[in-house]
Amino acid sequence: MEQSREPEEHLHIAQGSASLSVRWVQGFPKQNVHFVNDNTICYPSGNFIIFINIETKKKTVLQCINGIVGVVATNVPYEVVAFSDRKLKPVIYIYNFPELTRRTKLKGHILLDYTLLTFSYCGSYLASYSSLPEFELTIWNWESNVILCKKSQLDMDMSQMTFNPMDWHQLCLSSPNSVTVWTIERSSEEHYLKAKSVKLPTEDGSFFNDEDFIFPSSLPKDPIYGPVLPLSAIAGLVGKEAETFKPKDDLYPLLHPTMHCWTPTSDLYVGCEEGHLLLIKAANWDVTVLNRIEDRPPMDERSFISPVTLAYQKGGVLASGIDGFVYSFIIQTLDYKVEDFLEVEEPVGQLMFSPSYKMLLIQTNKGSVYIYTFGEEPTLNQVLEACDGKFQSVDFITPGNKYCMTLTHSGEVCVWSIEGGSFISRIHLNTPATVLACSPSSLSAAVGAVDGSVHFLDIRDVEFPQAIHRAFLSESSVQHLLYDQRGIYLLVGTSEGYIFVLNANPSSLFQILGFVEVGKGILQVSSVSLLDSDIVEVMVLSPLLELGRSKLEIFTLPKILPQVYTAFADERGRMRDELIHKFLYEIEHSLSSAVLDFRSNQVYGFCSEVPYICSYLLPQQEHSSVCILKPYQKVHCKHYGPGMLSLSPHGWWLLSRAKCGTLCIRDIRTLETLAWCRSHSYQGRGIQSVRISLDGQNILVNGSDDGTLVYLRWRRSGRIFVSEILEYCQQLLISLSNTMEEENNYLNISQSDHSNLGSESEHTVKETVSLSVDSLQEELAQVDNVKEIPWIQQKSQEAIRMEVKQFSSKRREIKQGIKALAKTVLNMMEENETVDNIAKLEQWEFGLDLKELERLRDESEEEIDKIRKDVEMHNLAKSYLAEIIKEECWNSMTVKGRALKCFHIPCVVENFPMKARTDEELKEVKRVLQQKKIETECFKLRKDIAEFPSTVNLDKKHHEEEEEEEEDDVAVKSTNFPNYLLGSLSTDFGVPASLFSSQLELHSREEKINQIILLKDIIYKVKTAFNNEFDAAYKQKEFEIARVRERNVRIQEIILDLELGEPVWQPQFDDSEKPERTLVVENSEITAKKYIKPWQKARIELHAIHEMEDWLQSQGSNTRRRALMDMMGGVLEVKKEDILRMVIPPPAFITKPDALWSEEEKKHFKDYEKKVKDLNEERDKYRKSLEAELKKLQNSIQESTQNFDEYLKRLFERRVKAEMVVNQEELKINNLVFSLLLDEEINSREKFLNNYLTRKQEEKSRTSEAIRKASEDLSMYKEQYDNLLAEDKVLDRSFKKEFSEIPSYQVDILYKLYKRRPRIQKPKAPSDTASLVPFGERPGSGKLNKDAFAQLMKAIDDLDNISNMPEGLDPLVWDHFCMTRRVKLENEQKVKQKASGLTELVNFLKRRVEEDEKITGRESKIPVEFDNPNSP
Repeated sequence: MEQSREPEEHLHIAQGSASLSVRWVQGFPKQNVHFVNDNTICYPSGNFIIFINIETKKKTVLQCINGIVGVVATNVPYEVVAFSDRKLKPVIYIYNFPELTRRTKLKGHILLDYTLLTFSYCGSYLASYSSLPEFELTIWNWESNVILCKKSQLDMDMSQMTFNPMDWHQLCLSSPNSVTVWTIERSSEEHYLKAKSVKLPTEDGSFFNDEDFIFPSSLPKDPIYGPVLPLSAIAGLVGKEAETFKPKDDLYPLLHPTMHCWTPTSDLYVGCEEGHLLLIKAANWDVTVLNRIEDRPPMDERSFISPVTLAYQKGGVLASGIDGFVYSFIIQTLDYKVEDFLEVEEPVGQLMFSPSYKMLLIQTNKGSVYIYTFGEEPTLNQVLEACDGKFQSVDFITPGNKYCMTLTHSGEVCVWSIEGGSFISRIHLNTPATVLACSPSSLSAAVGAVDGSVHFLDIRDVEFPQAIHRAFLSESSVQHLLYDQRGIYLLVGTSEGYIFVLNANPSSLFQILGFVEVGKGILQVSSVSLLDSDIVEVMVLSPLLELGRSKLEIFTLPKILPQVYTAFADERGRMRDELIHKFLYEIEHSLSSAVLDFRSNQVYGFCSEVPYICSYLLPQQEHSSVCILKPYQKVHCKHYGPGMLSLSPHGWWLLSRAKCGTLCIRDIRTLETLAWCRSHSYQGRGIQSVRISLDGQNILVNGSDDGTLVYLRWRRSGRIFVSEILEYCQQLLISLSNTMEEENNYLNISQSDHSNLGSESEHTVKETVSLSVDSLQEELAQVDNVKEIPWIQQKSQEAIRMEVKQFSSKRREIKQGIKALAKTVLNMMEENETVDNIAKLEQWEFGLDLKELERLRDESEEEIDKIRKDVEMHNLAKSYLAEIIKEECWNSMTVKGRALKCFHIPCVVENFPMKARTDEELKEVKRVLQQKKIETECFKLRKDIAEFPSTVNLDKKHHEEEEEEEEDDVAVKSTNFPNYLLGSLSTDFGVPASLFSSQLELHSREEKINQIILLKDIIYKVKTAFNNEFDAAYKQKEFEIARVRERNVRIQEIILDLELGEPVWQPQFDDSEKPERTLVVENSEITAKKYIKPWQKARIELHAIHEMEDWLQSQGSNTRRRALMDMMGGVLEVKKEDILRMVIPPPAFITKPDALWSEEEKKHFKDYEKKVKDLNEERDKYRKSLEAELKKLQNSIQESTQNFDEYLKRLFERRVKAEMVVNQEELKINNLVFSLLLDEEINSREKFLNNYLTRKQEEKSRTSEAIRKASEDLSMYKEQYDNLLAEDKVLDRSFKKEFSEIPSYQVDILYKLYKRRPRIQKPKAPSDTASLVPFGERPGSGKLNKDAFAQLMKAIDDLDNISNMPEGLDPLVWDHFCMTRRVKLENEQKVKQKASGLTELVNFLKRRVEEDEKITGRESKIPVEFDNPNSP
């Protein structure tokens, strides 16, 4: 592979005797792919730009010396490639192709990053666009390394930037929200950028009328409230933002452009997310929404096409979306129809034609690249097939000099050739994968998966790798896979902190030997397996986050472990610590990586917080507790960020890498640097993994986030290094040769025996699950399930089954005892049902599991506490809200709002709720009143001074006129005009309005504000005056209700005495009259039952018992009370009121017949009748007196309440009048506030117009200065052009004088030759290419003009040949003639160049004059609006 010289120098190490070189890079495009020429494409990947020859598929790489590559652009005519780096203050590099030599370096003033780069097709111009904070568009002359012009956008990221292929003066930038066309104008040597924003339609494809926001022409006129100003003035905007201000309701969602392309007529086609295709005309940049013609039924899911990319071709455009199809839009005027062009089966991200338009490049979102070749038989070839995601892990296939493997997260395993990096084969495991490792002892590989399984692959045939086995270890993700150096064991580390030990030999079917439990979050696993040793040492690094330390666990695995693994592990598969000699170490600081030295006496660690590599000596004596290791050797490294360490196969090289992207190789004995290489960068999070081959000659470096795999190889190596690692490699291969041959043969057997994965393997089991109830129930059911369970769970279940089998008799005894106990409990429960309630136990008390009962009780208590807390918080929130409302609407009111109702008529009077005025308001009122008084006194003094007679002798007539005027004034003053004609009704409430100013005399802002303060004071006083009257009426109603209540007592007695049964009318205050009752909750309003605590309930019951005892005691024997009740009805004196209830008892003999009465009895009966008659007469008299009294009381109540109602009606009229006064004053306040707002709007409009005028004047001064400068340049340039033209004419006229010494016929011949010009044959494009390229011949550029002039000079050289000399002419004369003709041609070329520049200057001056006239037209509207703000 080829690469630039500069990166090779970057990889050279001056300190050591070796260096590394990049041989190939494997990566896939994340940005757009570009054509460098008709046969070569390129794209960035990590720190490199990869070039691919389409025909030969050969790759060439170019490395960026400053880290990751930013954006890339190519220029086909010049065959150069430009790219930016992503360091602080980035730089743009331009390299030649295919030499890959740096041509120039462009350094601007950008702080962070370039986001877009593009070349103009004709001309040496490069456009760049930067990200925040500048958002700067820059135009470069990259050949001369000069910035021609630049301009900043307003905080806007752009997604695409292209030059017009037909005119380099035009440039289009588009984003998802805007399309802007920039024009590059040139005046002599000056360049200027002018922007034109394209007005996009709304989302539905319609357009809305965009009014002039500066001078709107459709504002309504209001003769009453003054001028109607633009919305920007109402919003108070006075700056530049007022020119484009729109209210929220006037903002409509616009179309969102996705891609654009130019046409040969300089028009633009724009695709949108909403599926619309826009045409932007070059004449005035107006937008037209093209109409789609449906000539076939809708395509279901593909009926909606949102173009992601566009490519122009003759007759239309090619478009692609996310559905994997390429469509052809055939455009006819303003309509287009869609046809299927090609199906790619992947979402297409880019379409691009080759320079000759013979090929179409199709790039998918995944990164694959296809080339569609046009012709009689079109072909679609895949140039680059991307992997399914970035590389997760890489490794060499043993011995590491021919092939390597890569793994992606989706489980795609690829095989690559070391020589050239060509793709060999792939296999999909269809499961998320994490790590890959290749076995040193066989041609097999292991892949760790997220689901906790390990897949084993047969890679003997690299073109057809096959999955042969799957070991399901646990349900936690596999994070680490490591084969020891001799390939005896495979160590598998999981996220739960288990290290599984597997037999790495296929002959054992990758048997699982056991596992070792270590700390969670394993950082690294390393091993030492020497050729002459019978053990394999393993070291595991894990963090101690709570202590800020690191933990090392070292254990040994004997070589004979596969034969005796059952003795080393318990029944659950956990290896015994005492047999594997497990030792624990702690390091007082945190490490991100650690490896075990092959001599087994040192540990090398990479500190995670400081850039140091430390070594730690391991103690020789065995220990049982945790041993603390101290740093033995410390070396500062140039890495930054957490790093990783690894050892070379022979153990003498220490490889370190970190987030900085640099790989460093050190001598493990001295920790000195042997070589280093920056293959990745910190922007891509550095290096993820490094693999080195057994012979140490090949190194694979995989990036973390950039998706780039770099293959490194030694450029120069010392003999010592080569001899050491080659010797070790030969010994290891010799040692493993027999084993590898045998194990590879077993791969055949494994493949045939295990073609159906999982049929008889360990990780698939057919398990019968027995569900049993050990306490009260027997085994209920058995369910057969086919379920895949991990190995660690299988071992646990097997251990449980063995324990059950071992203790079956004891288990049977326990079950019998439980049954007997359960029967006893049931008998006790039956007996409990028959006892008294006082002796009965609760149901839960029979539960035998007291802990479970306590747990349930605790859970219920917790649930109750939680509910209670939630209710309390809810009540607290409601209480807080109620307090806020009460404080705002009740407590803060000095006068509470209340109503007053009549007794008999539906009339309600409300007062004015009022808040207390603050101290500031009182100070303002006092200040204004004081100011008004002072103004009044000053006015009186000025009036007195002005009316003082200047002369003693006054005119008599003047005196008479004054007297008449005074009389008229007195008459006017004495006339009783209504108050509303005098300007205010407040005088009716005793509030003077003498300090008010006339509404027509308020001019200044201060006067209006003072008037508003006085009006508010008047409103406050009027409300106060009415509230005082309301309070008096309220007290009157309280008095009336009290008096009615007092009379109702007597009325109630009379009604009871007369036994009328009539209801007594008792007036009450309503809730609106006493609103404070709303804030008090009565017991009758609460519907829920009150919760009484047990102790309160007990106290209430005790109190009720005491009350009952007292009542019973009071109802004891009382002789006096009983005698009084029997003799006199319970009273000592008979009152007059009791006469109605008096009854004369009849004599006892009345029950006998009249004939049996005696004389005495008859006499007694007559007396009885007389008493009854007298009593009835007294009763009638008393009844009439009571009825008269009742009527009198009722009439009195009726009269008093009606009088109050009349009074309240008059108060209601006062309320209406007060409200009139308040509304009148508030109307005045509103008018004044509106006047103030209008003044502010007018002031804002005036400031804006002044600012606008200032800006336009500045623009006009700039345009005037540009016109002046352009005129001067034009005059100067025209003078130079005239001089050149005159010189050309002088040369033409002086020709015959130059050759006056030769004969005239020879002069005529030479003059004809002098006027003759050679014909330059323009290179004609092939007919097939001319028919495909839509842009045809493009305008000439500086390079093309130079090439044409060079061809002309070459043709002149042919004409200057001596063979073309006329016969008989002196050779000296011929040489003089040739020199004169050459001077003439050069002068004509200068005249042509000057004429072209003169045309540009004339056009530039014309555009500046048009801009100046446009600015003048806008300025002319401003004085008109100052004169009449409401004029259009």
